[in-house]
Amino acid sequence: MNPRSRSLLTSLVLLTTLTSLTARQPVHAAPGGCGSSLPYVSGQGGYAVYRIPAVVKTGHDTVLAFAEGRRGGAGDTGHIDVVLRRSTDDGCTWGPLTVVTAGRGHTRGNPAPVVDPRTGAVVLVTCGNDGAVTEAQIMRGEVAPERGRRVFVQRSWDDGRRFTAPRDITAEVTRPGWRWYATGPGHAVALTRGPHPGRLLIPANHSAAPPAGSPDTGQEARYYGGHALYSDDGGRDWRLGFVDDGYDGVTNANETSAAQLPDGRVYFGSRDQNGTAPGNRLDTYSSDGGQALDRPFAVQPALNAVPVVQGSVLQLRGPDAPLLFSAPSVPTARRALALWSSTDAGRTFTGLGALTARPAAYSDLVQLAPGTIGVLYETGAQGPYESLEFRRIRLRQAPSPVPPGPGKRPPGRFTARGTLGWLPR
Repeated sequence: MNPRSRSLLTSLVLLTTLTSLTARQPVHAAPGGCGSSLPYVSGQGGYAVYRIPAVVKTGHDTVLAFAEGRRGGAGDTGHIDVVLRRSTDDGCTWGPLTVVTAGRGHTRGNPAPVVDPRTGAVVLVTCGNDGAVTEAQIMRGEVAPERGRRVFVQRSWDDGRRFTAPRDITAEVTRPGWRWYATGPGHAVALTRGPHPGRLLIPANHSAAPPAGSPDTGQEARYYGGHALYSDDGGRDWRLGFVDDGYDGVTNANETSAAQLPDGRVYFGSRDQNGTAPGNRLDTYSSDGGQALDRPFAVQPALNAVPVVQGSVLQLRGPDAPLLFSAPSVPTARRALALWSSTDAGRTFTGLGALTARPAAYSDLVQLAPGTIGVLYETGAQGPYESLEFRRIRLRQAPSPVPPGPGKRPPGRFTARGTLGWLPR
């Protein structure tokens, strides 16, 4: 890290003092002076469980919080809709729940929204399958293509109030022999720098069929791989980008998130689905807008505290701004959602502390303003799927460190204490 980057290392401090995280709040409430709100509470609004958060902010300063509304319970199969709530006050309060992609008895999910910087349109990519089949059946090749995973795109021209009907783009963004397919989940990326400004880039993953003669069924985790799909015309036409197809069982990329770095490269962070390599997080880079990888996915050892789970990455705007990552911070459990920061383009990460000590699982990050980010994440008092909470966190830059005297701590720095937030040293 160069001295200037070190001197501008960004620290995080909670927007408000943390209150009791086990208290149940009304869905519309914003406890802690708008420090947090609950846009989704399982059992309310006609759905048994809400899962799989994705969040973006539009050019009209509206926060769009997407999720899967699961009618039958927490399982990944069955009647699942993609739902949306809008906020015009940075997540303090939320408008009514709307259904963006109706399952009508089938499974629709994995929302990956992105705002087109050229037109302001909200582009939403999702996937789905017949509600009576499971991921395991699809991976084993037991499901006909029309009942298996399909990929869809929708667009909103009015700030997320209405979306076009889902359009099937499966043929444009798959390869022969693929079985499972999942977009994101979490926000996608609109490239603004490098060789392809304006490109809409969707991180995704898939599973492949075993090679001929193999005794494998295809359900083995080794057949997972990451890939990307992209559009250079605002979401009308789509192409397949890079494909991670090593299938070696050492690193099994799954549920990938992406961020464009200040130098124009794209950083991809992925869940390692039970690969034999130590650690549960993988990452890589692309210098050509997601068409090819600079190197294969490799373990990111700075994130070994993360369990096998989805995580979100977000490159903050501004000079020397860091790359942020959010995920649970207990290696063996989905608990204690935390934030990490990287000031060297994702080569290393530093833990900033946990937002909560409670159960927590999937999350998504969004920049609300130059000094504030939002985190939409799964959490609850007894389990991680009781609600989706939206937390606002104020950002500030720490002053240049001053060498401390004997027995003294450097001023102006923040550290995580336990799992309750950021407290000054």
